[in-house]
Amino acid sequence: MKHFNKYYRFAFVSVLISISSMLSAQTDDSELAKKVQNPVSDLISIPFQNNIGFNYGPEEKVFNVMNIQPVVPFSVGANWNLITRTIIPVVSMPELMPSGNRTSGLGDINITAFLSPSKPKKLIWGVGPCILIPSATDEMLGTGKWAVGPSFVLIHMSNKWVYGFLINNVWSFAGNGTRANVNQMVLQPGVNYNFKKGTYITMSPIITANWEAKSGNQWTVPLGGGFGKIVRWGKLPFNLSAQGFYNVVTPDYGADWTLRLQIQMLFPK
Repeated sequence: MKHFNKYYRFAFVSVLISISSMLSAQTDDSELAKKVQNPVSDLISIPFQNNIGFNYGPEEKVFNVMNIQPVVPFSVGANWNLITRTIIPVVSMPELMPSGNRTSGLGDINITAFLSPSKPKKLIWGVGPCILIPSATDEMLGTGKWAVGPSFVLIHMSNKWVYGFLINNVWSFAGNGTRANVNQMVLQPGVNYNFKKGTYITMSPIITANWEAKSGNQWTVPLGGGFGKIVRWGKLPFNLSAQGFYNVVTPDYGADWTLRLQIQMLFPK
């Protein structure tokens, strides 16, 4: 009986430890979900975001962009963080005429550095430069221009809601003189509602404006959303998400629909 009681005490303690661990993991996953929805959180991550555009171009083919987007924060003194966000696009563009060929390769790299308070409250902000690097391996896949401009992000976080926006605009200042000037804006509003265990629904369309394009071809305005979840493979957490968008406004020969699939490696402190 003595050994029997010891066994039960051991089993009871083991169950308590297991329950505590599961609750801790759920809390961590919920907090991680909110962190990945904040563009200026102090979280190292590597998102692989694949965007598939349907009915693109005069031949109505599929356009694909895989964005590799490492996010690396740095401490700047006791009160500030510098969050670097780099977008490295790997592009596959369909032929634009029946006798043409698909073009694939590296697009123009975009780097943004946000200066943000290291101890934010519910309202979080960040500001910094955005730089476009003419790194495209084919002239069809990039602008051929260096461009720079300001970027700003504003996020509000509550118990279950995370919402706000990110905006930048860049202007070309150097590069290939035979290519068109660059004056383009990116606006990404975001609304996220978080459930338990790191599950959430999200709506984060990427609205773009090419101010150099002719009237009627400047804007791309998607409408849609999707869902996401924090999962763990071994000890490493990942953020998985899927979103679908219909472009209610699009340039001539722009994609009608876009499917965005993302897997994001997370490296919490």
